[in-house]
Amino acid sequence: MKAIAVDSDRQFVPVTLETPNPGPRDLLVRVDAVAVNPIDTKRRGLLRPGQPPQVLGWDAAGVVQAVGEAVSLFRPGDAVYYAGDVMRPGCNAAMQLVDERLVGRKPATLDFEQAAALPLTTLTAWESLFDRLGIAADGGHRGRSLLIIGAAGGVGSIAIQLAKRVAGLRVIATASRPESREWCLELGADLCVGHGDGLVANLKAAGVANVDYILNCSNVDAYWGAMAEAVRPQGAVCCLASAEGPLDINLFKTKSAAFVWEFMFTRAMYQTDDMAQQGAILNRVAALVECGAIRSTLRECLGALTPASLAQAHARLESGRTLGKLVLKGLV
Repeated sequence: MKAIAVDSDRQFVPVTLETPNPGPRDLLVRVDAVAVNPIDTKRRGLLRPGQPPQVLGWDAAGVVQAVGEAVSLFRPGDAVYYAGDVMRPGCNAAMQLVDERLVGRKPATLDFEQAAALPLTTLTAWESLFDRLGIAADGGHRGRSLLIIGAAGGVGSIAIQLAKRVAGLRVIATASRPESREWCLELGADLCVGHGDGLVANLKAAGVANVDYILNCSNVDAYWGAMAEAVRPQGAVCCLASAEGPLDINLFKTKSAAFVWEFMFTRAMYQTDDMAQQGAILNRVAALVECGAIRSTLRECLGALTPASLAQAHARLESGRTLGKLVLKGLV
């Protein structure tokens, strides 16, 4: 089968691989569309001279071609979407193996490109809000406030929608450019403020003294002090990116504030007992999409998956100026 790999010079190259055979719980999926995420650029940056080429990509939509002997949730011909497992080869290929427990049915109202924009960021946002921060997914915390730092990117774009339309929260988004602010408000944010050194001052100027929850989709170190100041006593903070240096956790002590991490691949990486929760989340979000409560965060499709288009997508992502998600169609 055809695939696009990253070589030891961190360049994208076409390769031909054996079509893999499904394990007991695996689906073999024909990949019809993929999206790019920061995990792709980070993994690419880790490659060193002499390492074998690697197939990246963990955001896909496609059609099941074959199933393992123990598969019970899907059958050949089913349209699906998923992020998968970062410990296995990625989706920048014609075919990919993925454990059925990590897979959801593709929303019927979306095409493959629109669907491919959702899985990784949707799972990250859902787990951040409802699993890590403990926000009630049934509206039980309706009216409480959530600050999303770096809200115009992939995770923030879906987190705004989930927080507003599923949990009923008051959503304060941060964005630095006019087009970013417009995007966040379009997705349902109640308020959008500038971020940077003046985040706390910007919040206070907008009438926000503190917030119940914070989801940081941006730099942890840069906003550490601001988060400690902005979170409400007995509130909670969730971060996605790794810290770059030692941080003083004591800043949160007097507020008895909770601090948690979210890493979307934890369930697959450690084969947790609740791995199937990811498939359940994707199925629930598919239903929300189909009823019009949630929309795809696709902003641009860069054409068919090629070494050149994939390099372009990575460069755009690394610029830090993308809104929503960048998607590519499957290999031709």
